[in-house]
Amino acid sequence: MIDATHTPECMMCGTEYEFERWKIGKKTCLPCGDAVAEAARKSWTILTPHKQGAMFFTAETAREVAIGINNKGGLVK
Repeated sequence: MIDATHTPECMMCGTEYEFERWKIGKKTCLPCGDAVAEAARKSWTILTPHKQGAMFFTAETAREVAIGINNKGGLVK
C-alpha cells in the first residue's frame, strides 16, 4: 500500500508533485494540469439557447444545439 511518503511524478514533465493531488486521481503537476485544462477550454463553444443562459458545448454537441437555436427550442430535422 502506498502511504503519504510516496512522491508521484508528473506524467508530462517528470517533476514530483504533492501526494494529495495524486490521491484524488490527478496524474500531472499543477502547472501541467493548468496547461491541459486551458487547451480543453479553447475547444469549447458558447451558445445561448432560447430562454436560457449561456452554456458551454463541445464541437460535437454544439452543432446539434445550433440547428434548433433559432427555432425557440423546437425539434428541427
